[in-house]
Amino acid sequence: MPIKINLDIVLAQRGMKSNELAEKIGITTANLSILKTGKAKAVRFSTLEAICEVLDCQPGDIIVHEKS
Repeated sequence: MPIKINLDIVLAQRGMKSNELAEKIGITTANLSILKTGKAKAVRFSTLEAICEVLDCQPGDIIVHEKS
């Protein structure tokens, strides 16, 4: 898939665990795991916005398009 999710990298840079992020943005750790592994078919803008606010980042830091 040409869309790559770099959420693990950004979490590591911020010293934050997945369960902590999930709690802060109000989603389950299972749903966050689906997003992190790239298995999600879609992501709500409200979820993406919440992630960016908590991690103090831009959407492009998390979601990257790679040419195949």
